[in-house]
Amino acid sequence: MSIKRVRYYLFLKDILALSLTAFGGPQAFLAMLLERMVKVRNYITEDELWELNALCNMLPGPSSTQLISAIGFRVGGPNLAYLALLVWIIPATLIMTAAAALIFFLQETSPDALNFAKFIQPMAIGFIIFAAQKTISKMVQTTEAMVLVLISTFVAFFYSSPFVFPVLLVIGGLSTSIKYKKQPKLEQDEPLRIQWANFYLWGGVLVIAAVLGALTRYQPVLLFENFYRNGSLIFGGGQVLVPYLYAEFVDFKNFLSSEEFLTGYAISQGIPGPTFSISSFVGALSMREYGLIGFLTGGLIAAAGIFLPGIFMIFFVIRFWDQLKKYRPVRAALEGINAVSCGMLIAAAYLLFEPLEANFLNILMILGAYSLLQFTKISSPWIILGGILLGILNNWLF
Repeated sequence: MSIKRVRYYLFLKDILALSLTAFGGPQAFLAMLLERMVKVRNYITEDELWELNALCNMLPGPSSTQLISAIGFRVGGPNLAYLALLVWIIPATLIMTAAAALIFFLQETSPDALNFAKFIQPMAIGFIIFAAQKTISKMVQTTEAMVLVLISTFVAFFYSSPFVFPVLLVIGGLSTSIKYKKQPKLEQDEPLRIQWANFYLWGGVLVIAAVLGALTRYQPVLLFENFYRNGSLIFGGGQVLVPYLYAEFVDFKNFLSSEEFLTGYAISQGIPGPTFSISSFVGALSMREYGLIGFLTGGLIAAAGIFLPGIFMIFFVIRFWDQLKKYRPVRAALEGINAVSCGMLIAAAYLLFEPLEANFLNILMILGAYSLLQFTKISSPWIILGGILLGILNNWLF
């Protein structure tokens, strides 16, 4: 076996280890990447890691998955990048698909089966509030950006249609791109050269999926189009995905109940791997009427739909990123896009709380989960496990 093949094998083995142990959100994930990919294996330099991370955060799609694929692309080209993508997402996808099937089975056997999740549902809102606070503190730095946060929160709350969100993102980006003169000038060493193949691939799949869905009305095709469209529009990570999925699959299409969605979101916070894996939970339950095959098909289709657009985009942009980032309007537009994403995250917290009973216990669970995340070093899985144990104990005692 050649040295190159051994190196590729080790890389995929490292990705598998990360997919099974990467608990604790993006900060913990980046720390693990720095240790394993840079210090131990020396696949890339530390400067390259931070640069790729910044690029992935500026693109739509799942940033952690894009970062894994970008590193794979640097190490071994597109083939290794696609293999790394599969190894990274499959464990979480299968776990969340199995969780959806289990939730459905429990509900079928007993109407009160989700009582074990009685406390983790409001706790999930605490997770979103914590994510919103962290995201705002990192991304919102100007008065104009804060105004965009407030406007997008208001609009996303009162008009929670999935078609409103992309319009908000475009308006937010355009509103700050006109301030590009405030950005420092960066000299261009050479003309911008763009290879359009992956962009055409991204756009082609989007159009074909939309047309096929409209013509056939076939549930798996419609499901793929729904998730592919959402995956093409998400800026800001897995937490920002929540309002999109809730609006489309709970409010708009009624494929899931609010209780089911909150339970799935809480479970997704307690497993390793990409946070976008909640899509597999939503996709699996969206095809529950097809039985066990429907769960598996829905989970896999949702994973393919939500992850593919971000991968196409990172492969498209990574080839000319060093030149593109020097354009001031591009950098200026990111401020508005990030601000709108923060506003939608705030709206999501309230929209998810609205179906819950506004009692003392639910509010206590929300504040408790937020406080544990904010003021302690207890990781998400342990907090979720604690909520499940409290739910089981409550059922047993009362």
